[in-house]
Amino acid sequence: MLEPVALGLTGLNVSPLCFGTGTQGWNHRSNQSDLGVDRLADLLQYGHERGITFWDTADQYGTHPHIAEALRRVKREEVTITSKTVSRDAAGVSNDVERFLVELDTDYIDIVLLHCMTDANWPETMRGPMDVLSEYKERGRIGAVGVSNHDFGAFCATAECDWVDVVLARINYAGHSMDDAPHKVAPVIEQMAQAGMGIYGMKVVGAGSDLVEDPGKAIRYSLEVPGVHSIVLGMMDEAQIEENLGYVGEMATA
Repeated sequence: MLEPVALGLTGLNVSPLCFGTGTQGWNHRSNQSDLGVDRLADLLQYGHERGITFWDTADQYGTHPHIAEALRRVKREEVTITSKTVSRDAAGVSNDVERFLVELDTDYIDIVLLHCMTDANWPETMRGPMDVLSEYKERGRIGAVGVSNHDFGAFCATAECDWVDVVLARINYAGHSMDDAPHKVAPVIEQMAQAGMGIYGMKVVGAGSDLVEDPGKAIRYSLEVPGVHSIVLGMMDEAQIEENLGYVGEMATA
């Protein structure tokens, strides 16, 4: 069983391995959504029974119904759920959050991220959506707010933004599908963590690159980056879950 870790200063405790549901995810589908509602819910439940209590979804992955089904099988308070909005205006984000709550069949969402920031000025241009998420946070419908980035300028701006609670950061040792080279990204992650942000890593095995030939090495690298609290990996069957649990478990006992 995985022992939970504090996700920065968010007050949330999460498993160091997060179950990702967005492999090749965009346009409201992903490899995981293609498994079907019941099959993915089975895998989420299977992982939960082994200590994976952190689940990552997004509007663009099409996996909200799958998460909702899994939530009918476990206690809501035993799972931390992230979802993400691609809306870029206040009304759109508000509508998204209301819809997410219905689709996920939950009273609250632990983390909601502004998905795929690519502009270094996003803390200014996204002020309306940020204010909406803050309002939901104040009402207890969202636990923490933050961003995922797909640009190094936006990533650096995130480190300076005191609105951010949680960051989904692209990190792997080879620099595949990252905002910049690892030696540039890692210090920014550490800066974020020092500011109290919770950070979990994505693209850990390089989005299907040659890093998958030695996933243990890739996982160890990302979890050893100072400030990374958890990593998200998209998993498709019980064997992948067990394999990744083994790698992450080795890190915890090292």
